[in-house]
Amino acid sequence: MTKRMLIMVAGVLVLVAALAFGFFLHIKALIASAPKPGAQTVSTMKIAALEWQPHLTSVGSLVPAHGLDVTTEIAGLVRSVNFKSGQEVKADQLLVQLNVDAEMAQLHANQAAADLAATVLKRDQAQLAIQAVSQAQVDADTADLKAKQAQVAQQQAVVDKKTIRAPFSGRLGITTVMVGQYLNTGDRIVTLQNIQPIYADFYLPQQRISSLSVGQTVNILTDAYPGETFIGKVTTISPKVDTATRNVQVEATINNPKQQLLPGMFANVSINVGAKARYLTLPQTAITYNPYGSTVFVVQESDKADASGNKPLVAQQKFVTTGETRGDQVAITKGLQEGEMVVTSGQIKLKNGTPVLIDNSVQPANSPNPTPQEH
Repeated sequence: MTKRMLIMVAGVLVLVAALAFGFFLHIKALIASAPKPGAQTVSTMKIAALEWQPHLTSVGSLVPAHGLDVTTEIAGLVRSVNFKSGQEVKADQLLVQLNVDAEMAQLHANQAAADLAATVLKRDQAQLAIQAVSQAQVDADTADLKAKQAQVAQQQAVVDKKTIRAPFSGRLGITTVMVGQYLNTGDRIVTLQNIQPIYADFYLPQQRISSLSVGQTVNILTDAYPGETFIGKVTTISPKVDTATRNVQVEATINNPKQQLLPGMFANVSINVGAKARYLTLPQTAITYNPYGSTVFVVQESDKADASGNKPLVAQQKFVTTGETRGDQVAITKGLQEGEMVVTSGQIKLKNGTPVLIDNSVQPANSPNPTPQEH
């Protein structure tokens, strides 16, 4: 390679280096002149320890203490309806009388035959005393009397089945049965429900069985009566676990003197278990749940001062371990210290080191016992 060619290569390299350095200075100037992101507005709260009652929660249905659809065991024509829809009735109170004219006539005939058989037996017993008849005749008379009495009892049962009574005390539902209507066997007449007390049936996971015991207090909430809590007791724990769901059925008894709670209602169930404890708590909106863990942003002073010498507030992300939840709140078992300022809303705009402005004029819901709100 000649000296002239070496000079040319060296010149090209110098030119390339000069262009690269100039481009670097240009990019650096652009970065320096780029507008810096402003502070983000967030709401915050100081995390504090609150008294926390451990509890189990579930959803269930309300069922009556006794409940059924009153039906007829024998077909027949309705002779009288002796109740009104919605009426409170006592056990054994007459509800519906079916036509029993033919059955009563047969009953009287059977009774007359039984009376005659009793008379024949009495006469033959007197004859036996003077050896006028044999013992075999008296035995036949006795058997005949018992057969006639059985026929009377059988016919009386038919009459009784056409006299439909309340099997227990309770409140009747709405009926469409009318006088003169023909009822077939098994036709529904009216529903009868005894709802004082009323039961709540619900399910809990098998791992919670050790926390359950008969007599525990149960709090029942239903959207039919927002904000009102009904108190009951655990009365039955099923002796088997459902193999399909691995849940155990639990039944609680609730006092229902005003009969506000009705069978079939949906119920939110809460059972207090164990002693009260204190946990650091936050609104659930403060937690960001990720596949790699749950995080929150805390607000703290920056390590660097600004142009005026003040240290601005910045956001810092922290991993936390969450515990149980109650209403809008969640317990924090690890990752935070009491008194730290935690971002409760607006964290989607943040990353580590982002300056923040605090505006707590609006705060997210943070109630342990929230109630539905209608707008």
